[in-house]
Amino acid sequence: MPNFLYTRRKITNYAALGASLLSAAFGVAFLVWILKDVLVMGAGALSPAFFTELPAPPGEAGGGLANAIGGTLLLTVIATAIGVPSGILAGTYLSEYGRGSRLASAVRFIADILVSAPSIVIGIFVYAIIVRPSGGFSAIAGAVALAIIMLPVVIRTAEEVLKLVPDATREAALALGAPHWKVTVFVVYRGAARGITTGVMLAVARVSGETAPLLFTSFNNSFWNWKLNEPVSTLTVAIFNYAMGPYDDWHAKAWGAAFLITAAVLFVTVTARLVVGRRHGG
Repeated sequence: MPNFLYTRRKITNYAALGASLLSAAFGVAFLVWILKDVLVMGAGALSPAFFTELPAPPGEAGGGLANAIGGTLLLTVIATAIGVPSGILAGTYLSEYGRGSRLASAVRFIADILVSAPSIVIGIFVYAIIVRPSGGFSAIAGAVALAIIMLPVVIRTAEEVLKLVPDATREAALALGAPHWKVTVFVVYRGAARGITTGVMLAVARVSGETAPLLFTSFNNSFWNWKLNEPVSTLTVAIFNYAMGPYDDWHAKAWGAAFLITAAVLFVTVTARLVVGRRHGG
C-alpha cells in the first residue's frame, strides 16, 4: 500500500510538472510569435523620415511620426514628474509614518484598487474633471491620466522597498541625534534607492503602451505641438488610427510605431531586472 501511494504521488507530481511546462511553453511560443511579427513588420518600416517628418496627408506615401514620438516623450516626462514624487511620498508615509493607522490602511486599499483599475476608466475620469471643464483635449490631461496609472505602482513599490531597510539602521541614525526626516531622506532612501528606481521604471513601462486613456484626454494632433493646453499626438494613438486605416503605408507606420514601443518597454523592463539582480547580488 505505501508503494502504491508513493507511485501515485510521483505520477501526480510528473503530471503537474508536465502541465506547468506545457503552459510555460504555450505562453513563450505566443510571446515569440508576437515579437517576431513586430520585429519583422516594424523594423522594415523604420527610416530616417520616420523619425524626422510629420505624417503625410491621407493617401500619400512617405512622411513619418516625428510628432507622435515627441508627444509620447512629452507626456511620459510630465506624467513621471507628477506621478513619481507623489508616489514616493505616499509610499514613504505608509512605510515610515503611517504604520498601523487607519489613513494608511485606506491609502493602501485605494492604491491596490487603482493597480487593477481599467485604464479606460481612468481616462473617462480625467475627461470629466479636466477635459470637459477646460473645453478641449490637452497634453496635460493625458499626462495626468498616465500619472494616475503610474501612481499606485510607485506607491506600493516604494512602500515595500522602504520596509526592507532594517529598523536597526533607522534606530542607529536616530540614536546619533538625527531628526526623523533626515533619517528618512539620507539613510532610508539611500538604502532603498535601487528598488525605488526599479519601481519607477516599471511604472513608466506600464504607461508607455496605454491608448484608451489618451483617446479621452490628449486625443491626437497631425502637427507639432508643445503647448500643454492643446491636443498632442502619441505613438499609441497613432497605432490605433493607422491600424484601422485603408492604406498600406499607414499599416506600415503602425507596425513601426509598435516596434518602437515594444523595444522601449523591453529595454526598460530588462534594465529594471538588471537593477534588481545587482541589488540582490550585492
